[in-house]
Amino acid sequence: MRILGISEGFHDAGATLIEDGKIVSATHAERYSKKKNDRWLHPDQMVEADVVAFYEKPWLKRTRRLYSGQGWHKVRTQYDVSFHHHKSHMAASYYTRPFEEEPVCVVIDAIGEWDTASIWYKHKKKWSMKYPKSLGLFYSAITHYVGLKPNEDEYILMGMAAYGKPQVNMDYVFEQKLHKGCKHIALGSHEYHIAASAQYKLEQEIFKIMKKAKKYSDYLCYGGGVALNCVANSKIKPMFKDMWIMPNPGDCGSSLGAAALVYKKKLDWEDPYLGTEIKRDINPKDVVEHLLKYSLCGIANGRAEFGPRALGNRSLIADPRLDVKNTVNDIKQRQRFRPFAPAILEEFAGEYFEGPMNKYMQYVAKAKHEYKSVTHIDGTARVQLVDKDCTSVLRPILEEWYEQTKCPMLLNTSLNIKGQPMVDTWTDAMKWRKEYNVQIF
Repeated sequence: MRILGISEGFHDAGATLIEDGKIVSATHAERYSKKKNDRWLHPDQMVEADVVAFYEKPWLKRTRRLYSGQGWHKVRTQYDVSFHHHKSHMAASYYTRPFEEEPVCVVIDAIGEWDTASIWYKHKKKWSMKYPKSLGLFYSAITHYVGLKPNEDEYILMGMAAYGKPQVNMDYVFEQKLHKGCKHIALGSHEYHIAASAQYKLEQEIFKIMKKAKKYSDYLCYGGGVALNCVANSKIKPMFKDMWIMPNPGDCGSSLGAAALVYKKKLDWEDPYLGTEIKRDINPKDVVEHLLKYSLCGIANGRAEFGPRALGNRSLIADPRLDVKNTVNDIKQRQRFRPFAPAILEEFAGEYFEGPMNKYMQYVAKAKHEYKSVTHIDGTARVQLVDKDCTSVLRPILEEWYEQTKCPMLLNTSLNIKGQPMVDTWTDAMKWRKEYNVQIF
């Protein structure tokens, strides 16, 4: 049985095809259209299927949109069955989890139909936060307030927070109706302190929800766009015996959740390399020789990552021993204060970092090394563990890199420019190479 799960209409549309329990493909619309966070599916994503499942209830969302003064909401793509927005988020994490124990599932995002946060146990909703109160909308409103782009730059706000101190009271802001942003916040406060205060408030509220959730299970499945906040994730993790965040916990990933709700069984999750495939033979020695000579290069090989983070198949990699942070930020046209993540051979991680780490860059750990290019201002790094079973070419490249340098890590960031989707096809890669004068393997 072929099941196509789809999400579209708000931002970051996606499609996931499941066949007999195997995830055949999972893709972002933006990678096809080249429009960042494209909210409409591309025709190439609409593959043949026996059942098409939609990730939310359009009629219920319309009631909330009319209530909030947003007007009518249309869905362009036809489907056979639909599920509630937060239930699709829940299912995406629940059915891909790596452990067998029965988890509690938490969803925190901007908004679904009416729910903005929810707790689920054995597929039943046990608690929810309702619009207009919303952690996701709160964080997006602060993102907009400091001059960044909401629904896109929240991770920049998170990085900015490390430069400030939580000295602004955000309690009254959180209680506002924030769909159209927020008004004056502590006039005269630096944006870094505003960011730090918003991050602190977010963490406080997440802790309250997680304490409620822990009553049901010591195992957590966590979804929704707020689950991309790796600083908060690192503080939540010790509360549970195990914690799983599907690598694409936002709305695009809910396409997988909708399909899973039709299948109703645990899925065969292997890794997030589920998108467009580039078939090329890469010699790791050639990559390393180039890095030693020029310090950075791009990798476009294998299947594209399903999720917002490059994990070796659509990556820009660089020598972390050098002062390359500004160079890479300039290439990507990003703010210079923004940090970069290290990808490290898993067996060496404990020597260089202390704290929570995993394969998907979902936590931050304290650095125990002196490589400033992959260390944020607060001494942390969003580490990607590259294990021996990793199917990305990044593993053999790292092995060769270590063989020649005795350094087990590389700087790893997405192969894109700020405000643009990641490179998807080889044609994209060659265009990127020509435009930005960066060698791509």
